Amino acid sequence: MTATTTDFVVIGGGIAGISVAALLSEHASVTVLEAESHTGYHSTGRSAAQYIRNYGNATLRQLNDLAYPTLSGELTGESVLSARGQLLLVLHNECDATINSYLAGASGVEKISATQACDIVPVIKPATFDFAFYESDAADIDVDQLLQGYTRELKQNNGSLVTHSRVDTLARDGDGWRVYCGDNIYSCANVINAAGAWADAVAGMAGVSPVGLTPMRRSAQIFDIEDQSGTFDRWPLFGTLAETWYALPTAGRLMLSPADEDPVEPRDAWPEDEILAGALDRFEQMVDLNPGRPVHSWAGLRTFAPDRSPVVGLDPTANGFYWLAGQGGYGIQTAPATAMLLATQCLDQQLQHNDAESSDRLSAALSPARFR
Repeated sequence: MTATTTDFVVIGGGIAGISVAALLSEHASVTVLEAESHTGYHSTGRSAAQYIRNYGNATLRQLNDLAYPTLSGELTGESVLSARGQLLLVLHNECDATINSYLAGASGVEKISATQACDIVPVIKPATFDFAFYESDAADIDVDQLLQGYTRELKQNNGSLVTHSRVDTLARDGDGWRVYCGDNIYSCANVINAAGAWADAVAGMAGVSPVGLTPMRRSAQIFDIEDQSGTFDRWPLFGTLAETWYALPTAGRLMLSPADEDPVEPRDAWPEDEILAGALDRFEQMVDLNPGRPVHSWAGLRTFAPDRSPVVGLDPTANGFYWLAGQGGYGIQTAPATAMLLATQCLDQQLQHNDAESSDRLSAALSPARFR
């Protein structure tokens, strides 16, 4: 067997694990263990990533704000965002609770008429909804650029990234941990559990109680579109506030998702034809566009904690065992924030980009202690 000693072992090479590993590598030795052949294999690589400031609950919106300076290039000098916008159609007899939940604490959202919405996306049928909310500063995220940027930072700081390394066993080793992967053993003071849909299983290996994560499938399909309007590439992400479907122009094609959230076991996800067909039917009822047959379809996993907020921080029952999981559908846009919060906790530092009281409240809201 080959033995390696490092300060931190990060389990999971998605955007969550790579981002926190990159920040930690500036101050400590870090090894990232990825079970698959390359980073971002599961949720990260299958995300139609958007930066939407008003997406998610109040805790997630704080993370969105905290992540923006990194994503926009204010901190790094290199933006991963490009203008897109978001248009949400409010259906007839939409539940007031859904509307109020979306508007609570929202900023930069404009209520517009059905006619104005059709000026933005001309193929929408105005009789099928009452009005819309438009968020002009929503943006596309270049996921590969973001992931590769953190990967370069990790490697420049002599951090290690080991693929094809599925963790077999975790065991206490004095005040630290031993992580077993096939013929390799990694001794470390700290383990960061960034294993996505498998995070509860990883915790179980370590003798740590699960936090109740639920992987949920999210599907999508791609269509070739004959653009009659001449404005297709400039359309925003558009869909219903009730999340019955959403669509996004991408590289001259249309991506359509049923916005499904079907609980599944941790696995390599795949779409179901019936779910995709239902989304297409709902889409065609509201949009004067016949996409025809899809040219590609896929599915990924979005893993949620019971309260739908991420789980970030030290487990109070296991010294040196940190969680970075439960990002749901918000993992790409919140990654710079969750990485920053966890890295500062691991290194016992103060956040440089937020006041201490606010960051303490946010860290408490994300802590695994809330499930203990």
